[in-house]
Amino acid sequence: MSLLRNLATSLVNARNERIITTVPKAKELRPFIERAITLSRHARALSGDEAIAQRVHLRRQAAGFFHAGNHGAATATSRKSTSGAQRPARTAGVAALKRLFDELGERYAERPGGYTRIIRLGRRDGDNAELAIIEFVGGAAEIKYAGNSTPRVSDKKTARASESRATSGGRRGGRKADKTFEKPETTEKRGTDGATPDDTAQTSGGRRSQKTESTAQEKDTD
Repeated sequence: MSLLRNLATSLVNARNERIITTVPKAKELRPFIERAITLSRHARALSGDEAIAQRVHLRRQAAGFFHAGNHGAATATSRKSTSGAQRPARTAGVAALKRLFDELGERYAERPGGYTRIIRLGRRDGDNAELAIIEFVGGAAEIKYAGNSTPRVSDKKTARASESRATSGGRRGGRKADKTFEKPETTEKRGTDGATPDDTAQTSGGRRSQKTESTAQEKDTD
């Protein structure tokens, strides 16, 4: 339980709204943190005369999913009069609870579930443990990426490849290129005047037959 509370506090307070952990921990954390978010959704949906009391009750229930608070606050307060030390800052658990009800509850007010996602990253070196990212759905980074209309690098490469194929008459390049394709300039330099390989083979075969006939006539003359 303490491990899940630490992971939940780290996830809610994360600036990019995601943490990296092992797959078993992420699977255990997902339903744990989603129950806390459901409590914040219920608190925002309350209305009526008893809404304030019910919200306080739900907030106290959600506090059990995070750190309890500053354990040394009483000791520090008693020493303040003698040593002049300042009161310690609020813990990460208190900050996580505040963000849970102020921000996450409002974001997922119309979402019935599925507030987080798990993305597998593969295995790490050393203990070969399988890592994963657990993050909130619909975060600020995700909305910014979805609204970005700039084409990706892969899209640019695909467009350039299609343009090059169109200019070259649809011929594909690379290892799968058509070996029988030849540029007109090369054909003119070779002097074949656009002759096909079959015509070239027939021409060369005719020349050989003529040489053979002339050699036979010379032998008969001798």
